[in-house]
Amino acid sequence: MSGREKIVAESSAVSTSGNGQQPVSLSPFEIAQRQFDSAARYLTNVRPEILARLRLPERELTVYFPVRMDDGSIQIFTGYRVQHSMLRGPAKGGVRYHPDVTLDEVRALAMWMTWKCAVVGIPYGGAKGGVVCNPKAMSQGEIERMTRRFAYEIASIIGPDRDIPAPDVNTNAQTMAWILDTYSMRVGHPTPAVITGKPIELGGSLGRNEATARGCQYNIRRAAKRLGLDLAGARVVIQGYGNAGAISAQLLQKDGCKIVAVSDSQGGIYNPKGLDANALVKWKEENKTVATYPDGDRVTNAELLELPCEILIPAALERQLTARNADRVKARLIAEAANGPTEPEADAVFHERGIFVIPDILANAGGVTVSYFEWVQNLQSFFWDEDQVNSELERVMNRAFDQVMAIADEKRVPNRVAAYILAIGRVAKAFQLRGVYP
Repeated sequence: MSGREKIVAESSAVSTSGNGQQPVSLSPFEIAQRQFDSAARYLTNVRPEILARLRLPERELTVYFPVRMDDGSIQIFTGYRVQHSMLRGPAKGGVRYHPDVTLDEVRALAMWMTWKCAVVGIPYGGAKGGVVCNPKAMSQGEIERMTRRFAYEIASIIGPDRDIPAPDVNTNAQTMAWILDTYSMRVGHPTPAVITGKPIELGGSLGRNEATARGCQYNIRRAAKRLGLDLAGARVVIQGYGNAGAISAQLLQKDGCKIVAVSDSQGGIYNPKGLDANALVKWKEENKTVATYPDGDRVTNAELLELPCEILIPAALERQLTARNADRVKARLIAEAANGPTEPEADAVFHERGIFVIPDILANAGGVTVSYFEWVQNLQSFFWDEDQVNSELERVMNRAFDQVMAIADEKRVPNRVAAYILAIGRVAKAFQLRGVYP
């Protein structure tokens, strides 16, 4: 069995039951660990105890906190902050608000953040946070009070030199402003570097709002050149029309791509003749969903993933590409703007079918890269113009893409395994150099 065949076989094996018949649904953290294991076996120069340590988070905090709702009642919320690694620098990672947030999910996201920061070579470790809630059913005042109390509850483990939160699912610059204010009031002085993704007026960075999508665009350009794929007229399907998905659509439309389908949590819209990405943004702002856009046919999120296209961008939640739909995906290139959208068995199918996957820890690393730029600007109290931000982002993303491809070519492994080999190797080296205290 060749090395490449071995990866496919082993990836398939982890997602099937003992009799090999029915797919087993892995949890997000199990997926993260399986992905880690698939690359760790190639790091033969790393001691087993170091690899064992890197499979687990350094710290997990669960908080239960009260919030006064608009009707005067008190509701108890559950929140999490997980720090996977601080070996290469302060922990870094977003905060998400969603009814389905779990500790297991946050663990996985924190682990992915460690590898994401390492693969692009920025001096951060990985963290993630979340609150179990439905922000779409809450008023602005309720969200603010919940945010401030959550920030207070986790304030003991965050800080500009410890752990720097950022926006994620259902959080934004305003959310970050509330966290910044709460933390600054707690420590008694302004601390803009405690948070990234905040408003420009409070020390945010130009280009940060577009950074995740722009980094994805740079990767897609690089991959298209490698594949001989002409972006002019290339059909693009995007699952998730939030920040990453919508801005990706707008940027790729400028590159000449044809956006043929998009979706959000309420469903999607498909038009093989093409959709106007800018008009879709305006429609969603006015109607709260793209699913009712009149210029196309309604599709479900599941159907959208199987539409004919050259480029598929999963930009929603985890575990969207699975053993159940991988054989029906028609894309030539998958760029993972979301975290963890592909389960291991689907990965194996894509590799076997020759579908080029830009893994999440590379494809969507533009956001954390510009978050790093924002943090640096805050610490120096010296700010860059947007052209400089975008130029530095392109340099970092292109370098990381080329390094991952070099490993993929040398070791004849899938792109995700190559990205993990690069990232884990860097974190393991930091562990080795720092040693064990005391």
